[in-house]
Amino acid sequence: MTDTKPLADRLVLVTGASRGIGAATAEALARAGAHVLLTARTSGGLEEVEERVHAAGGSATIAPMDLTDSDGVARLAAAIAERWTALDALVLNAAMLGSLGPVQTIDPKEFARLLTLNIAAQQALIAAFDPMLRVAPGGGNLIAVTSSVGRAPRAFWGAYGASKAALETLVGAYAEEQRNLGKVRVAIVDPGATRTRMRAKAFPGEDETTVKPPEVVGGRIAALLASGFDTGHFERVTG
Repeated sequence: MTDTKPLADRLVLVTGASRGIGAATAEALARAGAHVLLTARTSGGLEEVEERVHAAGGSATIAPMDLTDSDGVARLAAAIAERWTALDALVLNAAMLGSLGPVQTIDPKEFARLLTLNIAAQQALIAAFDPMLRVAPGGGNLIAVTSSVGRAPRAFWGAYGASKAALETLVGAYAEEQRNLGKVRVAIVDPGATRTRMRAKAFPGEDETTVKPPEVVGGRIAALLASGFDTGHFERVTG
């Protein structure tokens, strides 16, 4: 491992990696030397990210899948375990925004889909990859991407905010369970205002040049994994 490739020989799985923060994180990790496993629903987007990673001299493997598929996460974990013994890091980035509106108008079916992806699938990923994280040399790492609305309720963001609050509680509990074991380090990252498709949907008409590009967040996540952090770490990315 060298200073220019601090994540050489590391294996990292990034969810929601076909665009935005997930894609930027995957590319930053690859530049740092990691072999990145990319998953998302959109195979075309994943292929584009994979091509950029390879063009920059990095290495990546794509695994298109819908995380809301109840059996999909288990199949993904089994496929990865067949090829690799350990997973050095898992970045939980995939999420859906859903419709913004008053709490009393939340559509039950959409809310159920949102909670399935934003919460249930995240727990399934932790459960499926915990064994591989535990055996990673030096200990595995888990980073979950959250949102400020999970900590500070905002009008019309009830559904998405509730899912992120639940995610923080879930991941925070996992962090406490791991704290004295020393097997897996756990961190939560709030990207802050970032130039993504999700933000454009939430803030139509916003001047995108006034918010930071996803590469800033991806770079910070890669730096966290390269430098190490204490379990229970939380930070909001600025810049």
